[in-house]
Amino acid sequence: MMNKKAVALLSGGLDSTLAVKLMLEQGIEIVALNFTSTFCTCSCRGSVCSNEAARVANEFGVPIKVLQKGLDYIEIVRNPKYGYGQGMNPCVDCRIYMHTFAKKYMEESGSSFIITGEVLGQRPMSQRRDAFRTIEKESGLEGLIVRPLCAKHLEPTIPEKLGIIDREKLLAMDGRSRKPQIALAEELDIENYPCPSGGCLLTDKIFSKRVKDLLDNKKDVTMKDLQLLKVGRHFRLNREIKIVIGRDEADNKRLRNLVQTDDALIEPLGFVGPTGLICGLSRNGTHLLAGSIVLRYAGGKAQGKKRLSLFKDGETTAFEVDSPAEDELLKGMII
Repeated sequence: MMNKKAVALLSGGLDSTLAVKLMLEQGIEIVALNFTSTFCTCSCRGSVCSNEAARVANEFGVPIKVLQKGLDYIEIVRNPKYGYGQGMNPCVDCRIYMHTFAKKYMEESGSSFIITGEVLGQRPMSQRRDAFRTIEKESGLEGLIVRPLCAKHLEPTIPEKLGIIDREKLLAMDGRSRKPQIALAEELDIENYPCPSGGCLLTDKIFSKRVKDLLDNKKDVTMKDLQLLKVGRHFRLNREIKIVIGRDEADNKRLRNLVQTDDALIEPLGFVGPTGLICGLSRNGTHLLAGSIVLRYAGGKAQGKKRLSLFKDGETTAFEVDSPAEDELLKGMII
């Protein structure tokens, strides 16, 4: 028998916050579910989105569960059933992935349906009528996904038909404009919300090239591989070897922390410059190429110095390069 308890997909953004608020006002008991991903566009380090979702959940007095999109999700990115958007974003498959977990949590928590902040026509790939139907069917949630912000544009869900939710109090938002959401936030006295819309790095063309390069050249991807995609400049030598060069001290620090077995770290000796990370089993001479790239991006800060350190297999040695890498060479390698 259906009850008045629902799982809300809460990103911490404005839309999902509004959807939860509208349901709470109808007396629906909410348990929130938040997903984290290395592909989030959060500009700060750490689980910013999860923290924001947790803040909203705390403000509303609802429990929240946070799930990390793991390496199983990478296989969806590698080969999505419903294809990509403008980049490497498998939006429909991603929604199916999250809703499938939401269905399991719905059953675990004794809930009867799902709440999302989706708005018809807001996202070109996943927020269309046909995409909504596909997501519901593939996740086994037909008639059980309530979208309070755009519900009046859609067929009534089971909770609406049973009177658990008052359809007349649901909304008819559509399109990409966020003005209606911002106005509603003011009406509902919701403040301190983050930017109205979140985002996914998989829609970014440059970042997508890095993701495609990684998936094309490495079968067993690790979480560190994914974290590395957000750091520095990337250069592909061959299928086995990639070089990453830090852009600033924050990048340099992250590269030092992301060294894996078989990797090698290149750093300037006696001058200020970027850190370089050789990813993969390097061959003779690879460190010289990496060193010349480090020298290229050090620029005038190198002051004519050419000595660098190589950290590999727990040992550090010094070496010298002849000259900075030529830009023409780098154009053929940069990802």
